[in-house]
Amino acid sequence: MSLINNNYLIKALGEAHSVIELIYKEFSKVVTGQRELFQRLMISLLTGGHLLIEGVPGLAKTLAAKTLSDIISSTFSRIQFTPDLLPADITGTLIFNQIKSEFSVKKGPIFANFVLADEINRAPAKVQSALLEAMQENQVTIVENTYKLPSPFIVIATQNPLEQEGTYPLSEAQTDRFMLKTIVSYPNREEELEIMRTQTSTKSKPVVNKIINSEIILNLKKYTQTVYIDEKIEGYILDIIFATRYPDRYNFSALKNLISIGASPRATISLVNAAKALALLNNRDYIIPTDIRNIAPDVLRHRVGLTFEAQADNIKIDEIISEILSKTEQP
Repeated sequence: MSLINNNYLIKALGEAHSVIELIYKEFSKVVTGQRELFQRLMISLLTGGHLLIEGVPGLAKTLAAKTLSDIISSTFSRIQFTPDLLPADITGTLIFNQIKSEFSVKKGPIFANFVLADEINRAPAKVQSALLEAMQENQVTIVENTYKLPSPFIVIATQNPLEQEGTYPLSEAQTDRFMLKTIVSYPNREEELEIMRTQTSTKSKPVVNKIINSEIILNLKKYTQTVYIDEKIEGYILDIIFATRYPDRYNFSALKNLISIGASPRATISLVNAAKALALLNNRDYIIPTDIRNIAPDVLRHRVGLTFEAQADNIKIDEIISEILSKTEQP
């Protein structure tokens, strides 16, 4: 399959959905199952948001991110986060040229369209913070100079559950920069069988084709922004967000002592944009309440904080989000 023409413009819903299906066809050559993870990766692509993927090792988190980048004709870099990593190893630094007797900038791996921050919680907060400016401002400051990052620019980070040894929790400021946090679970029996047969076969491993480029991604992003959102849907989103901040005002008094931090305004923006992308993935140019319910846990689970009381009772954040979603009146 050859690269789609550079001048290809997305002008209709069917055209956008056809491109997305072509991407999934290539993606599924290498990654078995994981349709939901593919959706989350595509939402990041369609909105320019960053994605945090959590799951135990061996669930194809890194493979999925790398495969998607292989389908797109753009720059890609992978950063393996380790405890001894330094911020300059990510952003770049000044190098002294002895011949010219001057300093020159050596840009780090952050200067790419798609940056895979592998096992981001293996590095301490000082290193994690090197991503903050890049993720928020799409720029990096090296010494006194500021450099723009390429467009599109997306950080796809993977992390192991915090219960595992040798991990560092991400700060609230860091996690809030991620548009979505998705949890990857084990494959089912049929998917596991296919994985086993594919990986132990003597046949050569499947290879994906680069079928789209950055221009088409930017065109898809523009089309995603045109997805319609009704005023009633906007009100529904605000009810959900404000219920995490003031649960007693929204008939969730039982949650008041369980939530320490409510969702930020960035969560509101992320929920709207993610719902638009999800609607497009489902071949619609308008948002329905089901889109909000499906994507809200990924938008909120890393932004809503639990109190010590909730943690002591072993209450999970997804349980609280599910409670809010199930009892908030839909339009």
